[in-house]
Amino acid sequence: MSIESVQKHFSEKGLDFKIVEFEESTATVELAALALGVEPARIAKTMAFRLKEKDILILSKGDARVDNRKYKDTFGEKAKMLKPDEVLEVTGHPVGGVCPFGLKNNLEIYLDISLKAFDSVFPAAGSRNSAVEMTPSQLEDVTGATWIDVC
Repeated sequence: MSIESVQKHFSEKGLDFKIVEFEESTATVELAALALGVEPARIAKTMAFRLKEKDILILSKGDARVDNRKYKDTFGEKAKMLKPDEVLEVTGHPVGGVCPFGLKNNLEIYLDISLKAFDSVFPAAGSRNSAVEMTPSQLEDVTGATWIDVC
């Protein structure tokens, strides 16, 4: 899957977002920020969690951390992140390239309000050396995500 599935997803939906690929790794918030020349907070970090009944994705600004109390108040259970092999199996994207586009499985997607601090953010695009720029509202429109406050 990975970057090709993201390109296919954008193409099928008639979206004209430019995926940027780098020679160097963008697999961490810090590496992505360095490659893009932006502050780490502008990287839209995608995290995969397992709820009792389903797996979900949560995107937040790059330097945000999930607040366990807020998470439990929102989802009614303790935060449990997927392991790297589970992330690849569920999303079709490797850790470091996980994004809410071109997913292997249909997952519920949530956007943390921390992303609203920026005019544009940079989620990964399915590989450990790619990114795409979009506004938080475009991210919401493209993914059909729900806004939450868990960071």
